[in-house]
Formats: sequence, C-alpha cells, structure tokens
Amino acid sequence: MSAAAAPPQPLPPAVGERRFARLPGWWPLAALVLLAAALRLSTLDLQSFWYDEAFTPVHVLHPSLVATLRAMVHHENNPPLWYVLAWADSRVLGTGEVALRLPSALAGIATVPVAWAIGRELGARSVATLCAAIVAVDPLFVWYSQEARSYGLFLFTAALALLCFLRARRDPRPASMAWFALSGALALLSHYFAVFLLAGMALVLLWDRRTRRAALPALGALAVIGLALVPLISAQGGHGTQWIGRWPLSERLQAIPQYFLTGYSGAPLGHGVELLVALPLLAGVAYGLWRMSWKAASEPRSATLAVLVVTACGVLLPLVLALGGADYLAPRNLVGAMVGVGALVAVLCLWPGTGRVGMVLGAVAVAALLAISVDVDLSPRLQRGNWRDVARALATHADTPRVITTVELGAAPLEYYLADLDLRNLHRGQSVRVREIDETGYAPLRSSASEPPAPGFAPAGRLDIDGLIVYRFRAVKPTLVSESTLRAHVITDALPEVLLPSR
Repeated sequence: MSAAAAPPQPLPPAVGERRFARLPGWWPLAALVLLAAALRLSTLDLQSFWYDEAFTPVHVLHPSLVATLRAMVHHENNPPLWYVLAWADSRVLGTGEVALRLPSALAGIATVPVAWAIGRELGARSVATLCAAIVAVDPLFVWYSQEARSYGLFLFTAALALLCFLRARRDPRPASMAWFALSGALALLSHYFAVFLLAGMALVLLWDRRTRRAALPALGALAVIGLALVPLISAQGGHGTQWIGRWPLSERLQAIPQYFLTGYSGAPLGHGVELLVALPLLAGVAYGLWRMSWKAASEPRSATLAVLVVTACGVLLPLVLALGGADYLAPRNLVGAMVGVGALVAVLCLWPGTGRVGMVLGAVAVAALLAISVDVDLSPRLQRGNWRDVARALATHADTPRVITTVELGAAPLEYYLADLDLRNLHRGQSVRVREIDETGYAPLRSSASEPPAPGFAPAGRLDIDGLIVYRFRAVKPTLVSESTLRAHVITDALPEVLLPSR
C-alpha cells in the first residue's frame, strides 16, 4: 500500500483528555464517597433530636445490653440489630447527637460503593456512577444517614442484600448463595420490611431453573431467621404504629415518590419543586425506554428485570397487606426499596443508545437532588423540630416551680435536652403547685393558646423557635393546678403530655 493510500491516523488527545485518561478507573467512586461523607458528617449535629431519636437514649438504652434489649421489646417496634449497635456505640462515645447518629452516617456512606457495585451488575461504569451518585446525594438517603434510628442501617443492608442477590443470580455457586443468605439475614435483623424485598428475590431465584436448586439452602436459612423473629414481633405488638392508620392511605401513597424526590422533609417545598426534580428523571427513564432495544445483551436486561421485580415486591406487597387490613405502610418503611428505584433510574437513563442525552438528564437530576440536600442544611423549615433550642429557652429560671405541657412528639426531646430537670409525666388525677406553666407545641395552634391555662396565671411571653411555639404563664405565688386542667390546655390539637421536673 502506498503512502498516499495509508489510513488516516487519529489525532492525539488533547492535554486535558490525556490527564483525564490517566486517572484511575475508581476515581468517580472515590469522589462520590467523599461527597457522601461531606454531606453526612459535616452537619451531623446541625439538627436536634426529634421524638423517635430522643426516645432511644431516654427510654431504651441502658448500661446493660440485656436491659436495653428488654426495653426494645417493650417500647420499640423494630428488630434488634440497630439497638445492639447503638448500645455498643453509646458505651464508647456516649449518647450525644453525633455519637448516636454516627452508625447511620457510616452506613449511609458505605451504601454508596454498594450502589456502585449494583450499577456494575446492571450495566457499564457510567450506570454505576449514576446509581452511586443518586444514593450519595438524594435527600431521602442523606436524611436517614443523619438519624439515630434504624433506617440508615436498613438502607445499607437492603442494598447489600440486593447486590449479593444479583451476584448469586448471575453465578449461583454455594459461596455466592452464602453471601446472599448472610446479607439477607442482616437486612431482616435491621427492619421487618426487608421481608418484602427478600420475597421478591426468592421469587426470582426460584423462577429461574439455573438458580432454583442452588438457592434452596440460602432461602431455607432466611426462612429460619424470619420464623425466629416472629415471637419478637408478637411481643412488640406494633408499638407506636397507631399513627399510620390515622394517616390517610391516599396521602401516604402520594408521599412515597415525594420522599424519593425531595426527602422526608420536602413537603414545604411544594409540588412545583417536586415536579422540577422529577422532570429530568422521568425524561431520562422515558428516553431510555424509547431507545431500549431488546436485542441488547441478555444479562444486563435480565438483571434489570430482576431488580424491577424485587423493587415492586418491596413496595406493592405492603400495599396489598394494607388494603387487607394489616396496615403498616409508612413511606419511611419503604426506604430499603428506594435503592432499587435509584438503580432502575440509572440503568434506564443510560441504556445503550441513549448516548449523551441520558447522561445529561441524569446529571441534571443529580444536581437537583444535591441542591435540595444542601437546602435542608440551610433552611430550618426543612429540618427536624428545634427542640434543642426550645429546651434552652425553658432552662432559664430552672429553680422556679413549674410544669411543662407539650405534644406527644415533644415529650422525649424535652426529657433528653432537659435531663438535669429529670422530667416525669404527671399522672392522671394528680395536682401540682407551681408558679410557672410552659406550654410548647407547633402550628396550627388552638384559638385559646394565648389564654391562661388556669386561674391565677397571666401571660409572661411567647417564643417562636423555628416553628416551635413556647407560651409562658406565671402566677404571683405557687398555685395548685390539676393534671386534667393542664392536659386540656395544650396549645396544639395533638396528643398532650404534661411533664413535671423532679429536681
């Protein structure tokens, strides 16, 4: 071949491209893990404890692990794994906000590389990057990574179980099935709603003749663990779940996508912001479905369908039970299924053939999710109720004989932040002689909120602390007030609590 006929040589890459090519293949994952850590750890104590978080150190955690587990049975409604971790953590670091939230934060950070690995099971490295990015910045995942409850751990163990399931399905060796069984057991011990995800995984493994026989020992082990938890579930008896039935099912169903798009506290942002976040995600999914070719590689397509089945079971089975009368369908109980949602969004946005359009839509969606997560840190209206500063306001004049009325959701935080006062509930039928009545709650307030709760008391001030309201009433001399009078005058239409300092 002559020199004139030689094929043209490609142009050398630009300097920036050469530098980018020299970066190791894992750098996007490392960057996303650092971003996830910054979002979770830098503001771990920014918000005060809310009711469920404060309830744990006040009523559940004890110096003895046995006493802690006994309190968990009588006061909680979750499996034991998180409480064991919280107990061990409290023995080393104490019961402060950072200490008790740290296990959830670490679990949330660890979920990012697990999501990356799930993305790699479903597609190329770009799918893994988008999947990990969604988990790193989604306001729902960040929120539960900063909460001293079991949901952050549930997110991690559910994601780990999904990853091990996909690997066991692809390569059904005994070792792969053993890892699946172990991860599934951890998910079950983290949250009871893991059973719905595991049911979907069992369905897929038993449906496929390649994995049916190999999966039986793992599924048998998971069944044994599930049955072993039944006595605990029965003893707990659904503690603290009555609020679910009082929340209309239609509103809960609307909250599920809202949680994923704008987070647990995103309702004040309104449906307009929710739609703005949803648009790039929906456009990316729709474009991926339009460009989808069923001639694509069979394994990624099959794995995507498997994740779809597992995620659908994780959401729809609780709905079926709720319609049948066993209603425990709270949106936050579905967080374990949201990792699968993120994975499906990532793989559809970047399905072969979507090109740069899918990448741009995915990047816009991640940027919108990140903006909301940052906004939560900047806007008190999107944060947990500021009971910490309410307690600081109430701590003034601590030597004045007083009683505090509050809503049920304020009782545990006030007991936690006013530990020096040793607050206790004023029992039915009791009376107390006090000079000050402090009433706390939130809007909407009763029309009588500003009126004195008992004869002899006069208004002494009103505080608005990031939406939490404090009314103070004082008397010239100690005055006898009955528990029924105090309970009837809680400023908010909510379940009342009457707290009396013991010290």
